[in-house]
Amino acid sequence: MSKPSTVGVPDELRRRLGVTDAVVIGLGSMIGAGVFAALAPAARAAGSGLLIGLALAAVVAYCNATSSARLAARHPASGGTYVYGRERLGAFWGYLAGWGFVVGKTASCAAMALTVGSYVWPGQAHAVAVAAVVALTALNYTGVQKSALVTRAIVAVVLAVLAAVVVAVLTSGATEAEHLAVGGDTGSGGVLQAAGLLFFAFAGYARIATLGEEVRDPGRTIPRAVPLALGITLVVYALVAVSVLLALGPARLADATAPLSDAVRAAGAGGLEPVVRVGAAVAALGSLLALILGVSRTTLAMARDRHLPHALAAVHPRFQVPHRAELAVGLVVAVAAATADLRAAIGFSSFGVLAYYAIANASALTLTPEEGRPPRIVPVVGLAGCAVLAFALPVASVVSGAAVLAAGAAVYGVRRRAAARG
Repeated sequence: MSKPSTVGVPDELRRRLGVTDAVVIGLGSMIGAGVFAALAPAARAAGSGLLIGLALAAVVAYCNATSSARLAARHPASGGTYVYGRERLGAFWGYLAGWGFVVGKTASCAAMALTVGSYVWPGQAHAVAVAAVVALTALNYTGVQKSALVTRAIVAVVLAVLAAVVVAVLTSGATEAEHLAVGGDTGSGGVLQAAGLLFFAFAGYARIATLGEEVRDPGRTIPRAVPLALGITLVVYALVAVSVLLALGPARLADATAPLSDAVRAAGAGGLEPVVRVGAAVAALGSLLALILGVSRTTLAMARDRHLPHALAAVHPRFQVPHRAELAVGLVVAVAAATADLRAAIGFSSFGVLAYYAIANASALTLTPEEGRPPRIVPVVGLAGCAVLAFALPVASVVSGAAVLAAGAAVYGVRRRAAARG
């Protein structure tokens, strides 16, 4: 465990991404569709206490990001926590992290695709969702640099839309400062649940780590890119959350189906509603693009170790991307988006992501000072925070998420026993 692992890598990806590209990919993952939808359920859980939840989520995300960045610099290979868990804790923990990520995030991909469809053409949401998956899979197939360029354009559009919302609300004169007051009936359980719901708005920094094999000078680039992307996202989300609360108040926000649209309407800027809808669709596309990138790279890493079909480990000789993994992920996501509405049924994805980061923090605890270990308090707080937020989620999310991880562990056990007998 004293040096970066490159053993058993049949084809390495080409290092093309610099600090700016990595930051943009992280922003494209974090400043995505979540900001248009996550505020309402957080308000239902905690009222104005969602701002406290946002701060707690940011602390846990910072710890996770720091641990992930240090590990990625030490183990700059595709796969993220799958690789870190395997190298630092053992094969089972790496497998469990990869399993939770691939299954959970594949469902999230389908949900983001359906979000695009519901905003672009509600009557044909499934067809639009499939078209979006096909288009973005084709884009990813032609090279990660093109994906980074498109993500840069998406981030610019979404940031412009969010800035327009914030300015319209804060300059409207229709805001009420008392809406920010945390009510006496806001309990710690509600705040923690809000933090758990809002945490996933920050989870995109993992995309930088999962692309570690395609980043130039990863020991320098990743530790710089991760906190930069996270810090920018926190500032944006805090401004948006405060603005929407000032305009709507916690009760109206909790009942909103399109919080940002409702906020600009309340501010007397109803003309911005179509712009907000376009921004939401573009944001969902950005999230989907980054999610497909991340899932395909983790699939590549697991295929290299034969936890998934080894044929998926191939790297395209011209485009230098895991083309079979990308096509497989795109196919699964397209089928899911065409046949089911997963937006109401992906609670296990939330649980799985927190389990993924818990393993990342546990892996970071094994780093030595010479390997760049962060201050010990960082992975300790990250690990504890992931556990608390995971079990603060709604019961259905906890049960379904635990069931998915248990199924993955059972598959691993069966395969190990079969290999031993063989």
